[in-house]
Amino acid sequence: MSDPGRYRIPPRSALIAFESAARNGNFSRAASELRTSQATVSRRIAILETSLSTRLFDRSRSGVTLTEAGHRFRDGVVAGLHVIRAAADEAANLSFGNQVVIASSHDASQLVVFPKHDELRDVLGKDVRIRVLVHKRSAEDLSIDPAADLALTWNVANTVPDAAPEDMTPVFTEEVQLICSPDYAEAHADILTGPVAGWGGLTLLDMNPPDPGRASWSDWFAASRGSAPECGCEVFDSYVEVLEAAAAGRGIAMGWRHCIERYLETGAIVMLEDGFVEFGGSFVAVLTAKGRRNPHARQCLSFFGQRSRK
Repeated sequence: MSDPGRYRIPPRSALIAFESAARNGNFSRAASELRTSQATVSRRIAILETSLSTRLFDRSRSGVTLTEAGHRFRDGVVAGLHVIRAAADEAANLSFGNQVVIASSHDASQLVVFPKHDELRDVLGKDVRIRVLVHKRSAEDLSIDPAADLALTWNVANTVPDAAPEDMTPVFTEEVQLICSPDYAEAHADILTGPVAGWGGLTLLDMNPPDPGRASWSDWFAASRGSAPECGCEVFDSYVEVLEAAAAGRGIAMGWRHCIERYLETGAIVMLEDGFVEFGGSFVAVLTAKGRRNPHARQCLSFFGQRSRK
């Protein structure tokens, strides 16, 4: 007979709240990341500290810092969560062996993967299951997932450190033009056709934080106009939200050529000038160690590489 107290561990929700708060150094940011309230995060950590009979955080107005006990507990929690996640993914893979797992940000899933989902399914065959693991934007989050066969990300250093050249392909090169809604372009036509110094009344739309590895507003103005204007700025959590805000007439956004095609086709947005400004970056598909052993992942790599040549 098994011992019911053998695996007496704190609730999963408390462990996840603790890990997020420890990594962010702030209960409020942890709550935002976990899509819950700060009070909920505080309550879960308080329950955790009570169950362990120790204080895990030192609290201050500027945030929280781990105590010595908190540091030791964090290392064990992070290691344990990774092991559990890897085991769960391995079990899922055994149930769905005929599959390919694509890791991407939310933006890439919406703007790169799903628009081409039917074409990719035709290439792989109807019997191959396509799973999309959605992560935060940082490349580090994409590379460490043990279940991923293929990662889609901006090409930054150490995305997948041991990837050979044949394990990576550009999905698209970085070509950018300013975009906004037709109504916004018409309402501000005199300003937009004038010198940048007069753009003070316009609103620039951006993400916070920006994707690592891609051009910023400063890069844009340095490459095309020489200097940046003193404009208002509205920031969003994702590039999809930036595009939706631009289509709604809330300001001007940077438009990456291969991410704005559907918006241009429907007339939801217009480009402020002809042509695109080219930067040195590229959005890539890269095989993980697991994906190099999966022939379906190789097919995916070839598929996304062909997209870049269209």
